[in-house]
Amino acid sequence: MDSSICWQGGAMQAVQEWSISPGALALETVRAWTWWLTDVERRLMPPFARREARRHVGASLRGLRSPVERKNGWPWAAVSGAATPDGLQHLLGRAQWAAEAVRDERRRYGLARLGEPQAVRVRDETGVLKKGQSSVGVARPWSGTAGRVEHGQRGVLLPSASTGGQAVLARALYLPPAWTNAQERCARAGGPATQPFATQPQLARQMRQRACEARVPAAWVTGDRV
Repeated sequence: MDSSICWQGGAMQAVQEWSISPGALALETVRAWTWWLTDVERRLMPPFARREARRHVGASLRGLRSPVERKNGWPWAAVSGAATPDGLQHLLGRAQWAAEAVRDERRRYGLARLGEPQAVRVRDETGVLKKGQSSVGVARPWSGTAGRVEHGQRGVLLPSASTGGQAVLARALYLPPAWTNAQERCARAGGPATQPFATQPQLARQMRQRACEARVPAAWVTGDRV
């Protein structure tokens, strides 16, 4: 869930105050933040069939919005009261859930608060550094994150920006030909068993088409040189 979505109305004040001065929170502030988080969890739960998975989704959301500095499994587990991060790691790495359904609900939720006719869609690519060869899509492209050619994954994002804030509408993982041409390797890594190769601009056009079909308002579309 994009953090900018929650910065609306009472939730904005609640999150700001909680992040700055946890000890000085008023009961009304905590209640407003809790109501917002409960509503977000309710909207995102249907694509997760198992109750255990839904519980870990709530824990991950609380971890993301918590003031802990490192946003990974162990601090998230501590925030949720779990002894280990095993459940969260299973959710992110092995559990079965409808990622596209979560994406679409997230888009609907964000647009209900941030959508406006003069919004701007931004097509952008980003990279995540990864070690080894097992993560789906990993390769050795030029990485703007590292400033050099480095092992990592690349993806394309489609955020929308308006006077109310920003939210990511869609995302797509870029799979180089070395992955799309190796179906067994891709399936073992948890990726799609069959997917035709698409360049990053082609992925961006596919996301733009889905945004148009979903009637996402925008006056402009922009992007970087990629």
